[in-house]
Amino acid sequence: MTKLDKLIDSAFAVKGAKAVALVINSPGGSPAQSHLIMRRIRALAAEKKLPVFAFVEDVAASGGYMIACAADEIVADPASILGSIGVVSASFGFDKLIEKIGVERRVHTAGRSKTMLDPFRPEKPEDVERLAALQHDIHDMFIALVRERRAGKLKGEEELLFSGEFWLAPRAIELGLADAMGDVRSTMRARYGEKVRFKTVSEPRGLLARRFGLGAHFSAAESEQLTEGILAALEGRAIRARFGL
Repeated sequence: MTKLDKLIDSAFAVKGAKAVALVINSPGGSPAQSHLIMRRIRALAAEKKLPVFAFVEDVAASGGYMIACAADEIVADPASILGSIGVVSASFGFDKLIEKIGVERRVHTAGRSKTMLDPFRPEKPEDVERLAALQHDIHDMFIALVRERRAGKLKGEEELLFSGEFWLAPRAIELGLADAMGDVRSTMRARYGEKVRFKTVSEPRGLLARRFGLGAHFSAAESEQLTEGILAALEGRAIRARFGL
């Protein structure tokens, strides 16, 4: 279950709805949460027999693209960024820093791998190998999902498609990762008529939400998720910065 379940349920509960449109602007995040969101959307689409459209704004990369794959059609702005079908784990190494400033790290565990990849301890080759194996399994799952949802549409070499690379919308369409260029209003009006009405379902957004795509209130137990969310947002900004955006 995800924090977005209620919003997703509300979108599919609109009386008389002809379709559900997802507006996506995400550089990714937790693979599990992205997968749960994607599967929840597909389950409700099948239950309600409603077509789903994904409209990409700035970016639908990594977990953001996984969620976009829940749609029957993916539509993007010409300047949108899509792809990044890969897995990444980023951290820092502080062991030399704390040694330099005279700080002693004290950690007590039960289980020899409990402190695997602790950023305050020297990195161990066997820990990196374990992490690589986990990433490989998640990547395989991601690849299988894209193959399933984009069956018959993928046109590029898989070595390229699943390399973690990302593209602007025109190239993503050529590769079969998206279907068309456009925006939510013009596309839905062209599909369902000029008098089509939109029912917006969204979550209230505070300061952190506006800056990092997160809720404004969080507990100590959620601090790690907050950090991951900020890093994901910064990664997304870095991706866009490469194109001068």
